Parts: sequence; C-alpha cells; structure tokens
Amino acid sequence: MQNIEITRLFEELADLLEIQNANPFRVRAYRNAARTLGDLPESAAEILADPNRSLDDLPGIGKDLAEKIATIVSTRTLPQLEELRAAVPAGVVEMLKVPGLGPKKAAALFQQLQITSLAELKAQCESGAVAKLKGFGAKTAQVILEGLAHLAQAGQRLYLAEVEPLAEELLTHLRGVPGVVRVEAAGSFRRRRETLGDLDLLAIARNSEAVMQALAAHPAVDKVLQQGETKQRVRLKLGLEMDLRVVPEESYGAALQYFTGSKDHNIRVRQRAIERGLKLNEYGLFRGETQVGGATENEVYQAVELPWIPPELRESRREFDWAVAGTLPTLIEPGDLQGDLHMHTTATDGAATIREMIEAAQTRGLTYIAITDHSQRVSMANGLDAKHLRKHWAEIEAIRADYPRIHVLKGIECDILEDATLDLDDEVLAEADWVLAVLHYGLKQPAEQITRRLMTAIENPHVDAIGHLTGRLIGKRPPAAMDLGTVLRGMSQHGKWLEINAHPARLDADDITVAQAKDLGIPIVINSDSHSVQGFEVLKYGVYQARRGGLESGDVMNALPWGEFRNRLARRRRNDV
Repeated sequence: MQNIEITRLFEELADLLEIQNANPFRVRAYRNAARTLGDLPESAAEILADPNRSLDDLPGIGKDLAEKIATIVSTRTLPQLEELRAAVPAGVVEMLKVPGLGPKKAAALFQQLQITSLAELKAQCESGAVAKLKGFGAKTAQVILEGLAHLAQAGQRLYLAEVEPLAEELLTHLRGVPGVVRVEAAGSFRRRRETLGDLDLLAIARNSEAVMQALAAHPAVDKVLQQGETKQRVRLKLGLEMDLRVVPEESYGAALQYFTGSKDHNIRVRQRAIERGLKLNEYGLFRGETQVGGATENEVYQAVELPWIPPELRESRREFDWAVAGTLPTLIEPGDLQGDLHMHTTATDGAATIREMIEAAQTRGLTYIAITDHSQRVSMANGLDAKHLRKHWAEIEAIRADYPRIHVLKGIECDILEDATLDLDDEVLAEADWVLAVLHYGLKQPAEQITRRLMTAIENPHVDAIGHLTGRLIGKRPPAAMDLGTVLRGMSQHGKWLEINAHPARLDADDITVAQAKDLGIPIVINSDSHSVQGFEVLKYGVYQARRGGLESGDVMNALPWGEFRNRLARRRRNDV
C-alpha cells in the first residue's frame, strides 16, 4: 500500500473530525501524521514488515497512530473513518476542496442548508441563500463561487509526487514479468508535468497477455476497464486511469515519442517529417509504405534532422529553436543540488530540531543549508518576533559549530505584509545570513498591490531571494495576480534570486516563469521548504520544474559548491546586483 493512500485517509479523517468540531489537537495529530507519511521516502508497509523498526519512532507518530496505520495497511480502511463517513456525506467533504471554504463553513452549510454536493452549493450561492447565513455574507458567497470555478477548471488531477512512487512500483513489477523486454512511462508523467490526469506505460513483451495479467493482478489496480490484444486500460485505486500498450520492438521509439507528447510538440515533429518526404506516426517512420525507422527515439529525431530532445522540454516552446541551433541546454539533474535554503524546525511549525535537520541534510549529501523559520506574521505557525528570532539564531550559531562538514546559515522566511512592508525591521534582517521574502496573506489583493508588495521586498538590500513567488497551491489556490514583467525586471535589476519551491503542492515559480527568469539572468534556487527530516525528498520535484524551464546546473545557485555559492551570495549582498 502506498503512503499516499494512508495519507489521504488521515487527511479525510481530519477533515471529518474538523467538520464535526472535534478536539483541534486530535485533528492536528492526524494532519501531522499525514505530512510525516507524505514525506517518508519508504513505505509504511516496509517499516511494519521490519521487526527491528517501529512506526512510532517517526516524528508525530505515537503508539495509537502507529496502530491505526497498521490497521490501514492490513485492511485498507479504518473503522473510525467508516463511522465518520456514515455520519457526514461525501459531498460535504468535497466542499473542502473549494478555495476559501474551510471545515467550519462546510459544516454550517451542511447543517443549516442541508447542502451535500458542489452542485447544490453553487445553486444556493447563486440563489442568495448562502449570503444570508450568519458568518457568510455576499462577499463570502462570491468567493465560494469563484473557488468552485477554479476547482472545475483544475479538474481531477493528482500531483506528480503522488503518482511517481506508484508508477515506479508498477514499472518495477512489470519489468520482472518473464518475456518483458522493456517498459517505460510516457505522457505527462515522462514530461514531469506538475499534475497528471492519467498514466501511460509502453512495453515490449513476447507475451502481451502475460504482462496484462500481471498488471491486472497488482494490488494497486482497482478494476480492468478494457483489454485487447495490445492495449489494456485499468483504474488505479489511487484514482487515475492507466493505459498499458504492448508495441513491437521496431516501433517502440516512435510509440514512445508519440505517447510522450506533447500534442503540439508532436505536430511540429511530424511536419518536419513530411517536409523530408517521410511519414511519422506511433507505428514508426515510413517512406511510402516502407518502414525506415522508429525503433528508438533517436532514430525519429535524427530522421527529421534534430538531436534527441529531453522529454521535459517537449512543450512546443523553444526546444526546436535550440535544437536547430545546436544549443539545447544540458539540463540540471537532481544529484547536482548541493544545498537547500528553505526549511523549518520546531522553533516554528517544523517537526524536527535544528540538530535533526542538520543531520538529515548531511545524510542526504547536502553541504550547506539555511534554516528559515517563519517570521512573526505567521502566528498560526508560531512565527518569530525579533527577540525570539535572535535567540533562535544564537542557538543555530552554537549548534553549527558541532557540524564542521556542513555549512549552516541562520536565515528567516520573512513575510511581505499586506501593507507592503516587511515583517521584520532592516536592523534585524541585516543580521541574517540568508533572507527569503514571501507572500502568505492577502493573496487576493489587486495585482497593483501584490506587485507593490513584491517590489518592496525586491528593493530591500537585505532580502536575498523571493520564495514561492505567487503563493499558489496547485489545484487548490490560484496564484496571486501581479505584473510579472515588472516583478522579474525588478529582480534582475536588484540582483534578487528566485526560488523554485519544490513542495509538490507549490512548485512555485512555475516552469514558464523560470524560463523567463533565466532569460533575464535571474539566479534560481531550488528549495524543499522542508518541515521534517524526510522533507528533503521533494527536492527532485523542484529539479523537474527547473528542467521544464530549460535550466542547467549553472543557472541554479544551490547547485554550486559551497565556496562558489558563498562568493555569489556575498557579491549579491555587497553590490545588491
């Protein structure tokens, strides 16, 4: 059983308890456990199977939660959850997906208006009934309607990070089937899109029926929807549909190129084939009726006089210009990162101490980090005022002396306030080794005000980088409106760095913004925003985003060795350029 499945059950349990106005500490315990499991690089089932290990050794997992996880792994459900599901309709829980609608308001809508679906919610908002409820009003009703529209536009998609562990497990499973020569993932997954609506696997196998039977028997498969001689469609318990195609070896490269996409990229490749008297489709590369290639992707691209193009770039943006000019970037790899400049400890809302985060970073192979707990505005996360921040920094300075093999910067994630001021005075910020300025609140302000707030941070000489630029949560909260051109030009002019926040729900800045930043010479940092010792595992998703933006290792500051990084940071601070 995948950790993401357990995480979802705990999140649902927390939502149901919160709708029922349960003890907030119980709710928080389930959410913390879900976060711990979500960050875990191995499955809970593997830990349960190891007699020398225990789940309650994990941060935020006590004996009771460990027993519940064991129950879920063995039965795929939880009696307590089933009882709550019976008491609260599924449509009420679904309302929590609407941006701006929390558990208390969802409970009020259910109890006072008997709303049990998104369709009913929309109708009651439009009728004016929601606006009349105590604690709502016309403005809240309008926010809910806007949230419903955003939810509909986002569609039912899963984060890449939710799907990747299962996809890799399925690939490993199918590669072990006798007679299977090769199996690869294609589609949006191979292009490392932020979210996925389905999954595609392509196989070469001597016995197509055997590989399909192996897939159908896998415990992650909920139902076989369709099966023919060479294609099988299944529904995964994770919620996605997946296609498995078995193709001939001589066609495999053409099929892999075709099903990887994107559609617009493929159109341009096929057009180049036509211009050279060739026909290209998923079955191969043909001159007339004779197949002249298609066993490998290299054959396909060489036939249209292009070098092989990395899948992450296949979005019909600039990859053809680069390929024709011979300037395709050598994309950054996950192993290139040497530092991480955004993480939290128990000083605010993290689950691990300073020492534990340092040791986890060392174990992962990082050679420098910045500890960046929240500033005071984030009161719900125990944000630090100047007095407590200085005490926290003094503790970091004392502890880092015990770790000579890793360089530890004392940093801060400083809020950019709604009135376009910073959450801490310049005198305090000047004492930091690293300042990351962010938007957390007021994200629905007009674009002019959001731009003004960002420019305040950009023009401040003590700010080193802008973190999670737009404040978006993919599929849950839209990005803040801003004049992006003004913001990026300001960052370039004032020598600010731009973060790719690698948390799978953020991946902010997005790939297009990252590409624009590179054009303007804005240095990039890829950070985990880790809140636990397992949180560093998400860094690879930030690297995927960087690759989609065409970034090389030299574009990313925390891919530099410590000495070079330190010099670049010192130069930025000295000249503010």
